[in-house]
Amino acid sequence: MKIQLLALPFLFLIACGGSEPAKESKKPAAAAKTEAAPKKEAPAPKPAPEPETPVVVDDGTVVTINLTANDAMQFNTAEIKIAAGRTVKLNLKHVGKMPAEMMGHNFVLLAQGTDLNAFSAAGVTAPKSDYIAKAMADKVIAKTKLLGGGQSDSIEFKAPAAGTYDFLCTFPGHSAIMKGKLIVS
Repeated sequence: MKIQLLALPFLFLIACGGSEPAKESKKPAAAAKTEAAPKKEAPAPKPAPEPETPVVVDDGTVVTINLTANDAMQFNTAEIKIAAGRTVKLNLKHVGKMPAEMMGHNFVLLAQGTDLNAFSAAGVTAPKSDYIAKAMADKVIAKTKLLGGGQSDSIEFKAPAAGTYDFLCTFPGHSAIMKGKLIVS
């Protein structure tokens, strides 16, 4: 009986693939797993994000407005504050990818007291004039052309008198979301 009990560990070793007792590895188990697993390449570092351009830059003479519009029908701001009488340079960039026929964007600054809904509704049938109806053209203080994804336009105009003015995108349906206030002081 004692011999059978002594033989049991040796039978176990033979059944497990060896006749000699296994030598202990001097490497920790974690290191052994690391060596056995294929080496994974480190993920490529993400490029640093481009520094965000301020929406309004005022050098004391010219006020530069950097406006973007995207495929989610959004301007990058809904409120712009500037001083009266300054020269304004407005840069509009369509940062989306969709073409102007599907997701066109523009910037149109309206005279005070203009009914935004009536202005937008009248323009729906005027695609050749960037959705600005001829009957409403006198309500426009400044405007960019209608842009598709990746396009940009710059315009210059004199800041109007102190007050609050509406701006919008005139592409059909966009003015419900793509609108804001230009506050001149």
